[in-house]
Amino acid sequence: MSREEALQILQEYTKGESLLRHARTVELVMRAYAQKLNQDEEQWGNTGLLHDADYEAHPDRHPHVIVNLLREKGEEEMAHAISAHYSHWGVSYDTLLDKALLACDEVTGFVVACAQVRPQRLDGLEAKSVLKKLKQASFAASVDRGEVRLGAEMLGVDLTEHITFIIGTLQAHAEELQLTPMPQSAS
Repeated sequence: MSREEALQILQEYTKGESLLRHARTVELVMRAYAQKLNQDEEQWGNTGLLHDADYEAHPDRHPHVIVNLLREKGEEEMAHAISAHYSHWGVSYDTLLDKALLACDEVTGFVVACAQVRPQRLDGLEAKSVLKKLKQASFAASVDRGEVRLGAEMLGVDLTEHITFIIGTLQAHAEELQLTPMPQSAS
């Protein structure tokens, strides 16, 4: 599947700016990990891009709608990884792609949330600040901290290094993601 086809599917199902940005951030991180781990960048990126594609349009049937669509298109590996991107669904983790998507989804969203509350956004954001925020249950309360830790463990990466890698990946795209420092007000 080409990125253009994946993007078309995403835009058919997803309209909200926040969810579209989340899809893009997870795509970027998945592509970066694919490159680092010598995997298929297009497949990994598209999996990240589409992992929540049906969430807005079909929240009660997520992720089954996108999984079934991908299976119809012969994209079984992508479909399986997306069906497993939340450990409580009880789907097996058979491939590196499955584990990477679990490892990148929640924590990437959390890193973005951390950046959004800082005037400098991603600029100067460090893993230690993100880890500190992870301990605050009230901050980005919908993020499952257990998934963050389990994902890094399954991927076989140190959580601090994982977060540092994600921050670096997103910093390279800060302008596109609208996560550049806020303009200073004139005093």
